[in-house]
Amino acid sequence: MTTSVVTSKGPRPFLEQWRDAVSGSTAGMVSVLALHPLDVIKTRLQVQDHIDRRQATYRGTFHAFRTVLAREGVRGLYAGLSPALIGSTVSWGIYFQVYDNAKRRYRRSLAIDETTSLPSHLHLASAAEAGAVVSLITNPIWVVKTRLALQHGGGGGAKISSSSGNVVAPYAGFFDAMGRIARTEGVTGLYKGFAPSLFLVSHGAVQFTAYERLKRAAADARRGGGSFSVGSGHSGEAEPTAFECAWLGVASKLIASAATYPSQVVRSRMQQRGNADVGVGGSEEVRRRYLGFFSSLRCVVRREGFSGLYKGMVPNVLRTLPSSGVTFMVYESTRSFLSRGREDE
Repeated sequence: MTTSVVTSKGPRPFLEQWRDAVSGSTAGMVSVLALHPLDVIKTRLQVQDHIDRRQATYRGTFHAFRTVLAREGVRGLYAGLSPALIGSTVSWGIYFQVYDNAKRRYRRSLAIDETTSLPSHLHLASAAEAGAVVSLITNPIWVVKTRLALQHGGGGGAKISSSSGNVVAPYAGFFDAMGRIARTEGVTGLYKGFAPSLFLVSHGAVQFTAYERLKRAAADARRGGGSFSVGSGHSGEAEPTAFECAWLGVASKLIASAATYPSQVVRSRMQQRGNADVGVGGSEEVRRRYLGFFSSLRCVVRREGFSGLYKGMVPNVLRTLPSSGVTFMVYESTRSFLSRGREDE
């Protein structure tokens, strides 16, 4: 298995051309289905701006899990699942496809083949390019996902107080939320949190560069008879096994998360609906508090200290580390399967 590119000069067959998109979409779908409840808990914790923990609706990861389960049932833990599935499937498919195409373009410009490793700065550039494209296309989906995940009752009959003070019905689902946000807030409403999303492009760039470096080191260790091993596999294989790729995905995710998590908190604050039902104070003051990226960042630090920038970190780590492992394992396995299918023709 390898994410290396094919440098054939002729036209690429359809399956080979879209192999990365199919593999990435499959990986995104599987990871969301397995770990969505932790994403809901993370989002609920991120948007709480209470200084006194005793006044907060959720006083920690496990308290939030118990509270959501008690008040909303299992359905509450899967609030926002539809946009999460759509967003993850689309974004990972686009990401891997653009990333692979960018690497292929750089290889052509340097006149090197797939067996030669790209310089780290070109891995960074490829991942940044992919992240920017994904952010532009999928930001509206993530706004809807955040709104639905924060909506008590998972879209049930409870009323919600909006930032204007009016009482409005909760969103009925993905398309209802998308349409109502567009009508009431305009296109800008669908692109709330876009600035921190662009900043988070650096997260993907760091993660994919780390993953490529770790994967190359693993392959070199195998070829040279080194001792690299994080799972079962045949010692004769030059490339890491799917299980080993899962561990490499976890390690690369940990490196990237340490640097960029505060931007995720700021993005969630900006994307929230500004309603009392999620325990963040449904007032015009709250809405104004998180209008811009830097003003939101300053507000969080001023009101809650630097620890406020890491709210929801525990469920985020519990979710993203295994999610990253699952994503890379499924991606590499699917890509390898499609590659074998092509070779057997």
